[in-house]
Amino acid sequence: MAFSLPPILESAVPSAPLNGDLAGELRLRDGHNRILTDLRLSVTDRCNYKCVYCRTGNDGAQFSELPIADYARILRVFVSLGIEKVRLTGGEPLLRNGLLELVREAAQMRPAFSEAPLDIAITTNGHLLAKLAKPLKDAGLSRITISMDAVDPETFTRITRVPGSFEHVQAGIRAAQDAGLGPIKINCVLLRGFNDTQIEAFAEFSRSEQVIVRFIEFMPLEEDRSWSPETVVPMSEIIARLNAVRPLVALPPNHPSETARRFTFDDGLGEIGIIAPVSEPFCGHCSRVRLTSDGKIRTCLFSQSDHDLIGLMYGGASDDEMSDWIRRIVQHKEARHHIGEPGFLKPSRSMVHIGG
Repeated sequence: MAFSLPPILESAVPSAPLNGDLAGELRLRDGHNRILTDLRLSVTDRCNYKCVYCRTGNDGAQFSELPIADYARILRVFVSLGIEKVRLTGGEPLLRNGLLELVREAAQMRPAFSEAPLDIAITTNGHLLAKLAKPLKDAGLSRITISMDAVDPETFTRITRVPGSFEHVQAGIRAAQDAGLGPIKINCVLLRGFNDTQIEAFAEFSRSEQVIVRFIEFMPLEEDRSWSPETVVPMSEIIARLNAVRPLVALPPNHPSETARRFTFDDGLGEIGIIAPVSEPFCGHCSRVRLTSDGKIRTCLFSQSDHDLIGLMYGGASDDEMSDWIRRIVQHKEARHHIGEPGFLKPSRSMVHIGG
């Protein structure tokens, strides 16, 4: 199906960056003075996997998807506010018709307060990536992250609940490397009793395949509400087990708001990241805002409410009116999540319906 996208608005493509003082005043900031530069934009809540830490196993989308042209307009508004990085997520974003058109459109946008082009990334389970890696690169994709929760095929299938899934993901990794999308990031959500035996194997996988492996602590974002503190494999344990493979060497962060603690091994081979929102939260330098596949803003993964941007847009709001409204909404971005604290409430949506 072909999509016709409207032209980029002049207001989203500054002819030159603003001077430092004025740019600082106009940056998109929350009420805690954090500058927001990263947008997670979900283009679907459908997924072709039924991962045990995410899905109940039921099929179908809970919320509606928007036309690709609507995502493009919303993205232009965010870019005009200074968003510098957009990550297209789902569900599984490679299921969406029109995804290549959205990437091409995004590749023409320029952040309001930066001379650099918009950084465009995708998080995918990799099942459909073998055929799409090169077209995505050609369309303007900057980076790719592949969710892969085991290097053992049997364990992998037990997690995804889709037979043959491991071979598809392996083919997707190779295709992404061949397309020039490396270094590939591999995200592994660790669950005690499911795939915590894979830590050492992933260390070897990073070293042999020249990919960046990132271990992510299991968060309470699953549909069936099965999370408990006992299922979390904390950063301290991950580090201890990796050090038993070879001594780890800490790497500096790529930027102040980076969520992963980065390491290599003492011989310089391989890179490991550890994202520890449960045991070592990083909320103090959060730079993210999220848009769900049905057009709602979420200021935090663990928000208890959504903000209806698409309703405002469909009600006839101009881009300037949408921009002003977004600025007001992000002023109320949460200071932090409260995982593990008394009275903690799980978010009003599960991860698949928020966007990874």
